[in-house]
This record gives sequence, C-alpha cells and structure tokens, in this order.
Amino acid sequence: MAQFVITGTGTDIGKTVFAAGLTGLIGADYWKPVQTGVTGDGPAPQGSDAAFVRAMTGARIHDSLAVLPEPLSPHRAAELAGVTLEPETWTIPQADPLVIEGAGGVLVPMTRKILSADLFARWGIPVVLVAATGLGTISHTATAVESLRGRGVILHGIAFVGEDNPDNIATIAELTGARVLGRLPRLDPLTPDALRAAMRAAFDPRDFA
Repeated sequence: MAQFVITGTGTDIGKTVFAAGLTGLIGADYWKPVQTGVTGDGPAPQGSDAAFVRAMTGARIHDSLAVLPEPLSPHRAAELAGVTLEPETWTIPQADPLVIEGAGGVLVPMTRKILSADLFARWGIPVVLVAATGLGTISHTATAVESLRGRGVILHGIAFVGEDNPDNIATIAELTGARVLGRLPRLDPLTPDALRAAMRAAFDPRDFA
C-alpha cells in the first residue's frame, strides 16, 4: 500500500505545497488529521491546507479529526478550544495511495505526552521529510532525521523545497545517509499547472510506488 506521511523540519518551509504536489503526482487521496488556525466544517474548510490541496489537485480529501481555530501547535490549540486529542485512537483512512500531512515539524506536540514523531512511529508508515535548501538547513534537517530515526520512524527520504543549493543538499545526504528524493523550486505564480509541471520535472513517481 502506497501511503506516505509528509512532515517538515519546521514551519513555513513549503511542506503543504510539496504535499499537494505529491498528491497530484501519484494520484493520491489527502488527509491532514489535525488542522489549526482554521474554522469551519467539512473535509476542506476555507483557508485550510486541505482546501489548498483540493484547489491544486482536485484530490479526494478525507475529513480532519480536529479543526482548531487558534494558529498554534495542536496540543495548545486543542486546549484553548476545549478539545481533547487522542492520537492513539486515530484510524488512518484505507486509501491507496494516500498522502498524510502532519502539523508543523517532527517534534510538534500533538498532546502534552505525544509528539508528531511518536505518532508516525506508531503508524509505521514511511515518512517524507520536507527540508529547506538555504542557511541553517543542515543542522535542522540532521536534527529532524535523528529525531525520526531515534523513534524507529521509517524515513522514506528527503524532499527539498527552495532554490538550488547543491552543497547543502549533498552535505545533508552524506551526513544522514538519507535518500534525496528531489527538489521543488519556489513557484511564482503558484498554480495547479505550474505545480504539476515542477513535480514531474523534479520527482520520479516510481520512488513513491
């Protein structure tokens, strides 16, 4: 079964754009278990990452388990909304292929006891780590890789987003031993056609079969 979790080395590095691109590239369904900073009902409330993915790809969107209004990490956004998150009870949609997008980086707290990486390890689904290409990415990415592997997470590979930086990318590959899946450039304008073309140019669908 081709299912992948998309996580990042931090916030605002292009994780959702890559998740949308991969969803389109392999014809996958999309699921984001927890969405923060959004209000609304349905599988893709306005302003959500799910709504963006649907607009970019037309993919089938599975309902989030929690949509929380405060733009904070899930544990705090849930507390402020009076919602109890129980990640240990979550059931993954039985879709094949499926792209699952995590919230923020690898150590974002889902609750005060469970971090994103803990949840990924429990699921046993391969993880694609999205990383930037610029200054600081070597340390951030190596730290994220160690955090994932230290919990027994299956690291499928690293997808870079940003301007080409061959030395940073090569250094990360050498230091971590992780597979480099490709690099998605920043797109301006960011349109469905532009994203589709960039993903086809930069990534091989066979790496996600």
